[in-house]
Amino acid sequence: MDAKEVEKCIDEFGTDIYRFCLKLCGDRADAEDLYQQTFLKALETEWTLDWESNPKALFFSLAHNLWRSARRKQARRNTIAPCSIFDEETETVLHSEENIEEGYLQKELAAEVRRIIQNLPEKFQVPLILFYLSDCSLEQIAAILKKPPGTVKSRLFKGRSLIKKRLEDVGYER
Repeated sequence: MDAKEVEKCIDEFGTDIYRFCLKLCGDRADAEDLYQQTFLKALETEWTLDWESNPKALFFSLAHNLWRSARRKQARRNTIAPCSIFDEETETVLHSEENIEEGYLQKELAAEVRRIIQNLPEKFQVPLILFYLSDCSLEQIAAILKKPPGTVKSRLFKGRSLIKKRLEDVGYER
């Protein structure tokens, strides 16, 4: 793939790929690294992009594979020499016209859902991120994960069920 094609891909769906990377990593710096690695890897390969098929799915798949590889590498490293991160989350400032209590509760709920999704098994986590946060269709997700659409549907259903159950377990009611 040449630089012009990669540039066109970045213009076409770069924000979607970045959003996907951000949701996978959960950290802006790691997401930016993954985003850059994805397009760098595409630039290094000898692919010819078929714009008639779904080129966006190719980049989602590439980002997902790079992310999985990095997670495996980090897991191997942690078995050898475990690390701890003592970084505090920064607080966002609420707008004055918002109800402070409602805003706080919504923020806590969103943070709890993010924690639950991050702790889900990968087979449920990735389809949920692709479907709800990257607006991919079931067929696109099936192509990215190389699974049948029925499997993607069942994993989405099971993932939603797990999120609901875990929210109820920690005290959130509908």
